[in-house]
Amino acid sequence: MRKNTINFIFSFTALLFSLSACKSVNTATTITGLAYEQQPLPHAQVTLTDSSGKQLKTETNAVGIYSISTTGFALPLLVSVVAQGKAEDCANNSSLRPICLAAFINQIPESKNPVANINPLTDRIVSDIAISKGFIGPQQWVDSNTIGVVDAKIVNAALTAMRTGFSAALTTAGITNVAAFDPATFSMTDSNPVTEIFSLLHHNRNYDNNSGSTGHTTLTDFGFRPIAGLMATGEYEPFDLQRARSEFLNVNNAKTRIFIVGDSTSAVYEQLRYPRMGWGQALAAQFKSDSGVEVIVGSRAGRSSRDFYNGRWFTQMDYLIQAGDYVFINHGHNDQNCDNSKALRGPADVKNLCTYPNSATGKPQFPAGHPELSFQHSLERYIKIVQERGAYPVIFTPTARIKNATGEQTTPVVHTHLTRQNANNGYLFTGDYSETIKTTAQLHQLPLIDLEAASINFANKVGEPGWRNYWLVVDPAINPFYANNAAGSIQMPDGTHFQKNGAEAMAELVAREIRKNQQLAGLHKYLH
Repeated sequence: MRKNTINFIFSFTALLFSLSACKSVNTATTITGLAYEQQPLPHAQVTLTDSSGKQLKTETNAVGIYSISTTGFALPLLVSVVAQGKAEDCANNSSLRPICLAAFINQIPESKNPVANINPLTDRIVSDIAISKGFIGPQQWVDSNTIGVVDAKIVNAALTAMRTGFSAALTTAGITNVAAFDPATFSMTDSNPVTEIFSLLHHNRNYDNNSGSTGHTTLTDFGFRPIAGLMATGEYEPFDLQRARSEFLNVNNAKTRIFIVGDSTSAVYEQLRYPRMGWGQALAAQFKSDSGVEVIVGSRAGRSSRDFYNGRWFTQMDYLIQAGDYVFINHGHNDQNCDNSKALRGPADVKNLCTYPNSATGKPQFPAGHPELSFQHSLERYIKIVQERGAYPVIFTPTARIKNATGEQTTPVVHTHLTRQNANNGYLFTGDYSETIKTTAQLHQLPLIDLEAASINFANKVGEPGWRNYWLVVDPAINPFYANNAAGSIQMPDGTHFQKNGAEAMAELVAREIRKNQQLAGLHKYLH
């Protein structure tokens, strides 16, 4: 489990350097670097690859520092680190992934020992370069064991995007020349605690829909607001270090913490996509301002209950969960991706996202020897972990999709969180996901929030076209992101996700259901 290391400051000499043409590394040169992802990465595997494909491996020490000789190596260099697992699993999503990051070194000065740090910002820069070279993400470039031609303009663009997004934070952290800052080669001193930024960032790699492999690098702040990742390359949204510091203190000092484990319907979104919001993003407003309740929304778009764990999204919250906290478990939408005959991404989704619902008699279903493919068993993993922390799991059914009995995107809305065999026999097992959630809650005597039933009733009450004021149907005059028939535009209404009004309405439904549930009496006094 990760521990917070915000006050960790490690001092060592580094220098800043500009890009240049490839050349040989000086003889008797040693690279030293710090591997860091929320905290130093001790005893992690480091691999250095040079421009010819030559490789050397070493390991970080107890405080995440490594040293490696580069004698005989040719620039540029690609340096990668793997912690808490094996390198061969870095592109994997079907079991728990290790921590995997990379850094790119294009020039080493002749007069001083070089530094090659590996951290979330270096990984995003490597990700941008990898995408420009035709890879789906940084890991595929690392795994190719070749560097190839790297366009200095691409490297400069990646550095510029990072510096712009982190400009204010870097200035606050003591960087006096942001325009020259390189996260792979920065100088870290007691008065320049850049590691604090990394401690308040959540780093991960995205899921590539078509292959099922890991994709480009994503970054979110301490409150899980996306900074980089919606687009595979390009601009970052600003990282507010002061706000991250404040949120860290609020979470650690809160009387009661509520963690939300879920998918896109409850997630926090980029400013770029406003007014798109998940209901989790609106839930804090349902509690009194002096309640001492903090809501931490770790939900991630596109993730199933299984992939949310395997993809390390849950790990980003896990280390914060303490006795007395509540964990709202809200999966089911993406667990339905079990159609192996679905064009292009079907097999990948079955391998990585799919879990199977219980049978009509309420029994878990899964291929022989693979209980992790049972939806109930997947939910039970969270229940077990949460209860081991002394916290309280709460089970949710998913929010309603705007679909009627014939599958049209209109009201009256009906229950859709179930699968039936299709003409291609694409499903190994079929069944009802909402019923599986209810069975799991009953079996473990846990509080159940039937948000699907509540949201179906809400949708049918507002009717057609009223639902379009709550689900994601956005006029491009409000936000040009929704122009040109984008998903969620007037031309392409999205009956699964929410705009601000809908997120707030769903949060009100959650609060109402909490009030009705006596197993959640401990939260009643905190609600408005």
